[in-house]
Amino acid sequence: MSRATRTALVRDDRTAYEAATGSAVGLSGIAFAVGLAALLGLVAIDAPVAGVGLSVALGAVLLALGAAVVGFGVASRTGYVDTGPQPSAGIVAAAAFTGIWVAVGAAASGAAGLGTVGRLGAGAVLGGVAFATTALPREDIGSTVPAGAVAGLCGLALISGVVGPGWEHALVGYNATLFGDTVVPVVVLFASLVTGWSAAKASGGFGARGRNVGAYVLIYLVVGSILAVLVGLVAFVAAKGLPGLLNGVSVGGERLVSWPFLTNGAGLLADVAGVFPALVGTVWLVVGAVCFAVPTGVGAAVFLSEYAEQGRFTGAVEVATNGLWSTPSIVFGLFGAAFLIPRFGNQKSLIAGMLTLGFMLLPLVLITSREAILAVPDEYRDASAALGVSKWQTIRSVVLPAAIPGVTTGVILGVGRIAGETAPILLTMGGGVLPAKAAAPDVLGSFRLSASPPFVSNPALLEATSALPYQLYALITAGLSGNIRNPQEFAWGLALTLLLVVLAFYAVGIATRYYFRQKLHQ
Repeated sequence: MSRATRTALVRDDRTAYEAATGSAVGLSGIAFAVGLAALLGLVAIDAPVAGVGLSVALGAVLLALGAAVVGFGVASRTGYVDTGPQPSAGIVAAAAFTGIWVAVGAAASGAAGLGTVGRLGAGAVLGGVAFATTALPREDIGSTVPAGAVAGLCGLALISGVVGPGWEHALVGYNATLFGDTVVPVVVLFASLVTGWSAAKASGGFGARGRNVGAYVLIYLVVGSILAVLVGLVAFVAAKGLPGLLNGVSVGGERLVSWPFLTNGAGLLADVAGVFPALVGTVWLVVGAVCFAVPTGVGAAVFLSEYAEQGRFTGAVEVATNGLWSTPSIVFGLFGAAFLIPRFGNQKSLIAGMLTLGFMLLPLVLITSREAILAVPDEYRDASAALGVSKWQTIRSVVLPAAIPGVTTGVILGVGRIAGETAPILLTMGGGVLPAKAAAPDVLGSFRLSASPPFVSNPALLEATSALPYQLYALITAGLSGNIRNPQEFAWGLALTLLLVVLAFYAVGIATRYYFRQKLHQ
């Protein structure tokens, strides 16, 4: 019977080493997920697991993972398994483990009561040992032994109860205290991240492939944790806000659906206090800002990209727009209060808020539109010119349609910022803290023709109007409740409504971007 041949590219079955390294990567991922759940408060670190507390169980897992990754390195170094390690783990890994062990040495010596000199000395000694252990040996040892030592030390600290439920440590000179409920999950997250990276390198056979696999595991764990935090934030706001948002909701009757929180105001005569005026004001604010900023920003981007000579002028404009985008919102609010309000009846108004937020949005629209236009291949312009099409017709029919997805991306990002701004609204638009339903701005129904320039007027645009961020801010800071039976529930419902409004604008923007991308590729 012929001997089976195995290659790195094609495998009919997995070796025990591959199965062990893969299991270690998976177990590191599970420990990372549990640590993240504990940090977010979804599970308690003293919850019972197999007859012991969760922190002790996680300590045992970390200890096992530490021993496993050291074993992977030793197996590779002794030739027990066939791998392709580099001569060294590299300066980046050496610097990382040096920093880790310097911090460990300083923390341990500080907990032991040593002074500043002792902490520095212990940190320097452990950091030097970690650097030598990582940089001098072959990659398989340098990538696993320091990582296993970190995981083993963290595991022993959790198993022994040195750090665990009820643990706390006062930071001298910082007026702050560390608690076990926070430190234990952080320790687990850090140690599992290190062991996951080390085990992934071993799974890839070290070398270039091992480094790629290790980098992918790090990226997946970090990105996954970020997404989990974002989902957790949304879920937290939803859980807190749903009781207020669904207060008084009924199905059937005279109206198919009755949703008083969204359709009522917060006036004294309302049976259920709602956010209708602030909701309408927020929608009009964003719509007005977009209507002002998008045409202006896209027009300026077209001029700077297609007509203006590229030089000092365009460079100065680019620097200015970048600076304006990073300007704090309160500065735009002061600009609106000082420049816009005197020009609209010397009082706070919806149009002043629209234009202020529009000026905030304008720099991002200009930046993204210009980049999107410059990203359109010159072949499109050359082909259009070869057909005898004028430059403006080329820009209108070829360049702008191709750039719309990029422009839409910028608008989406900008709307996410301006929709939740409070300071500019506070300074330019005002409005009541607990407005009645009648206070909602009727912009479309308030247009009136006049005999004098500009031949059209709209009183609704010149009136002070409330908005969701402003109402939330005023409700929390002023402490006014009016006829609101449960102010905290109302505030969380208000926050959830604002979040849903922002997500709705995101959805519209994403759908628009998708539509134009599909048309572009037809």
